[in-house]
Amino acid sequence: MKWRNFPQNVKVRLITSFFNRLTSSAIMPFMALFFAQNLNKVWAGIFLVITVIISFIFNLIGGYISDRFNRKKILLITSSLSALMFLLMTISLIPETKIIGLFAIAYIAFTITSSMEYPTMDALIIDSTTPENRKFIYAADYWLVNLSMAIGTAAGGLLYVNHQLLLFVILTVTLICISIAFMLWLNETDRVLLKQKHQNVLVDVLNNYKIALQDGPFVKVVVGSMLIIGAELTLNNYIGVRLVESFDSIFLGSFEISGVRMLSLLNVENMLIVVILTFIVTKITDRFSTKKMLIFGFILYGIGYTIITSGNVWYVLIFFNFIATMGELIYSPIVNAEQANMMPKDQRGSYAAFANLGYTGGDLIARFSIIMGVFLMPSQMSIYMGIIILVGSILLYTGLFKRKLVTVKSIAEA
Repeated sequence: MKWRNFPQNVKVRLITSFFNRLTSSAIMPFMALFFAQNLNKVWAGIFLVITVIISFIFNLIGGYISDRFNRKKILLITSSLSALMFLLMTISLIPETKIIGLFAIAYIAFTITSSMEYPTMDALIIDSTTPENRKFIYAADYWLVNLSMAIGTAAGGLLYVNHQLLLFVILTVTLICISIAFMLWLNETDRVLLKQKHQNVLVDVLNNYKIALQDGPFVKVVVGSMLIIGAELTLNNYIGVRLVESFDSIFLGSFEISGVRMLSLLNVENMLIVVILTFIVTKITDRFSTKKMLIFGFILYGIGYTIITSGNVWYVLIFFNFIATMGELIYSPIVNAEQANMMPKDQRGSYAAFANLGYTGGDLIARFSIIMGVFLMPSQMSIYMGIIILVGSILLYTGLFKRKLVTVKSIAEA
């Protein structure tokens, strides 16, 4: 499938999401540093924990609103408000004034608007695709996600320290352009709007997610994703800490590759593999059974991360990081496409918001791995990682394909 054959809404969604993620990647890694420098470490920690809680709550609210109302209008409002909040953050950084209070308030408001926007963006791509083209389009999305994060992180690293104001000006202009793109090129899709069933809106929101929680197979998929993503995110958590502490530096001439640089090298390798091989791998896996490819992807992923969790030799780390990334390239588009197929047409926004809990939970698992690493030896952490990936793989596989078996059986019995 070629780019020109993509539905227009998919093109808009992929391009705008690319720049949205680029914006987030350019500032998010530095927010802890920013607030620690301008407030103090304790306040910075408390503030960032509050933003995570706010993001979680408004992500769920955004999913509900996405199903109730016109998605184009929601995206126009949230993207415009996000651009406005970035403008306020930019103004607050002008050296002569530098109003940290205004920056903090605008940052919280940006967290709210962007959290409400994500479920609508996810639902939009499901509305505009079919089960036949979904896997390829999710592969394209996966490729763009990794590319945007690499460019965004690099841009943030280059500009944050000495050109902070310029960085925020560029990002503000980027978000304004995203709003204009939604207004000019996004089409509202024909769909069934979710009806309000309870007079109390809060009760209606909670009841909406109660339905998703009662969907056993989908809950399995979300929990399985949480475990699998948690394994991936340990690279920049436990594995990163372990490499800094115990990796024996190697030298290329006079250039030293320390634990920190080894971690960066693994991240760069991951990004390059994704950018170069995503579409090749997707084309090859299309020739084989989806179920078999999913299992094969999980096996490669599990072997890779189990070894690099305790590995301490540079070529072992590079080789098994390659194996893990190849596994991710195989399983990720399949999981995303099959998960999208599970979402009811009138609750796609809510289900997408609920599915995002997989990343939040995965992030918590990865952070918890740092604590686990204090009490367990690296080899024991490898066993722990292997168990997490195994359980996550089983939950994902049974969640994605068990429902289909039940449906076929019920039809046959009827």
